[in-house]
Amino acid sequence: MPSINHDDHTISFKIVYCGTPLSGKTANLQQIHTKLDPTGCSDLVSLSTAQDRTLFFDFLAVEADALPGYKTTFHLYTVPGQVTYNATLQLVLRQADGVVFVADSQMDRQRDNLQSLQSLEANLRMNGSSLDRLPIVLQYNKRDLPNAAPVEYLEYLFNNRPTPFLSFESDARTGRNVLATLNAISQAVLHQFRLRTAPENAPNELPTHALAA
Repeated sequence: MPSINHDDHTISFKIVYCGTPLSGKTANLQQIHTKLDPTGCSDLVSLSTAQDRTLFFDFLAVEADALPGYKTTFHLYTVPGQVTYNATLQLVLRQADGVVFVADSQMDRQRDNLQSLQSLEANLRMNGSSLDRLPIVLQYNKRDLPNAAPVEYLEYLFNNRPTPFLSFESDARTGRNVLATLNAISQAVLHQFRLRTAPENAPNELPTHALAA
């Protein structure tokens, strides 16, 4: 749930990038941090583990009007993908407002992707949430690699739902669709917040230029 500070008139949303190890979560945040306006962006903090890293930073989306008279910020996190860091995943997912699930498109990584998605579902349940209650965006990363699975197959594995999630093909290493993914999850988070706080108001889109430098 968002954090509202009435003293300094800010509202903050938490977005978590999840996925199997080396799927491209870190590359996403690094690309986003590079592309955002540095005047409205904090430092990128990295906490290293044995095989993966937890990264986080926040940025001010100056044209995202969640509440009139309040500045809107987004806190972006990645978490380690290994099951040995499950406690870290559960902790970071606590009070998350939206999730980006980064899937490694390589054909031989699909079992790992499925295990990671199952871990995400289990940890959301332990936090009293679920995939159906939280804005989710899927990112099929590493589409530039020759052994990338067909998108139709990935959609069947991860998005075969009554109401499919929004999904993007990406190459986080070069930045392809990294900001598009961020913009989509940000819009979804703001949309859900507005529906909960003012259902009679139609949601406004978060302009892409509010995210990019």
